[in-house]
Amino acid sequence: MDGDTGDTGDTGGARTAPKARIEQRTIDVVPAAERHGRTRDLFTIWFSANLGPLTVVTGALAPTAFGLSFLWSLAALLVGHLGGGFLMALHSAQGPQLGVPQMIQSRGQFGSVGALAVVLAVIVMYQGFFASNLVVGAQSLGQVTSLGQDAGVLLCAAVSLAVAVVGYRLMHRIGSLTTWAFGAIQLIGAGYLFAAGLPADFLAVGGFSLAGFLGMVSVGALWQIAYAPYVSDYSRYMPASRAGVRSTLWCTYAGCVLGSLIPMAVGAAIGIAGGGDDPIAALDTLLGSTLGQLTLWSFALVTMLTNSMNLYGAVLCAVTAVQTFAHRWLPRATARAVIGMALTALSVVLALALADSFMTSYLNLIYVLQYVLIPWTAINLADFYLVKHGTYDVASFFARDGGVYGRWNATALGVYALGILAEIPFMAQSLYTGPLAHALGDTDLGWIAGLVVTVPAYLVAARLTAPSAAAPAPTTSGVPAA
Repeated sequence: MDGDTGDTGDTGGARTAPKARIEQRTIDVVPAAERHGRTRDLFTIWFSANLGPLTVVTGALAPTAFGLSFLWSLAALLVGHLGGGFLMALHSAQGPQLGVPQMIQSRGQFGSVGALAVVLAVIVMYQGFFASNLVVGAQSLGQVTSLGQDAGVLLCAAVSLAVAVVGYRLMHRIGSLTTWAFGAIQLIGAGYLFAAGLPADFLAVGGFSLAGFLGMVSVGALWQIAYAPYVSDYSRYMPASRAGVRSTLWCTYAGCVLGSLIPMAVGAAIGIAGGGDDPIAALDTLLGSTLGQLTLWSFALVTMLTNSMNLYGAVLCAVTAVQTFAHRWLPRATARAVIGMALTALSVVLALALADSFMTSYLNLIYVLQYVLIPWTAINLADFYLVKHGTYDVASFFARDGGVYGRWNATALGVYALGILAEIPFMAQSLYTGPLAHALGDTDLGWIAGLVVTVPAYLVAARLTAPSAAAPAPTTSGVPAA
């Protein structure tokens, strides 16, 4: 029996042994009888997940990497987060309807084996974010303790692993607690910073360029979309009512957008104030001893929560990859712990290796991700909301032959490849700049091209192939989409 069964309360009669506190499920379907929780918990987990130092570091890119003034930085962040956040929240609303992790649900578009292309890319993404968070978490700890970088990385990794092993319910509980405790600390810090901690000519520093503005819009949008491959992992235990699905969408949207905008605005301010090389140390100096120390402690602890989510998602993806070829394998808590330890060890090695070149490595990771994730998110959302309207044969997700979705969906994979190809002429990166991006002043519009091309291409392809596609069995259909 799954340790995460029950209603919204924390008492549960039969669940008395310590084992009952550890989530037992991995990628299998959460049945209706085991659904629990409140959708407002989605607000707190996503708000708190964005309160870490990596969010501040990302916001500092607006003035330091893109040369924007604070007001233009804020405008770019708003556009990127509001747009990307809605796409991310649409993925979250899929969780209560199907009761499975996001990457399992992708088999409904790409086929059981075809989905592996995206699953493997997402595992790489998780490892990159995990390692990046270990670096900035250790830096925060180093500012408030005598721990060295290596010891800080190991401590952050150990705590994140422990939380991920306990699982879903604990992450939601920690998210609720940290939202109110650390959210208050960071709001007070932000208020102090903007009221008294910035130079007098703060708003006059920096400027505007179309390339810089669109570049930061891309960073903001991708920050949100990067959660899309695992956002429904944290809503799949929610009750599958229509009202609950709508509430899932809006609670996730509000939590993730607000939680990321506030620290990123602080990061942009720090970058303008001259702290772009080390935004975390600069924030500590600008806030003063007491408030600065409290903020850094909140950063370190929030980072451990965020990394537990990255690790949890990576483990589910790893199980998904293996289960593709071992269809009877639906592991429980022990296997999740073992896989989590292996992935944690890999991320620790990465974190220790890239600590000295963190900003460059992190920015490169963001740019690579946008080209891979945009066509996937376009196909997934178009299929779920516009083609199948939330109705899937969930049993086929776990079938040896892929069930009604098959092992390969050549149509979806072809459109996915087309979406990536459409981005290439609009790429503007250090390694490659496409001809159209160069003609537009080296402005990176690859992610926009990926969306614009992929959605209509998939809708047309789905319509053309619909007559020959098997329909889901009527007894296993999902809840209607929100």
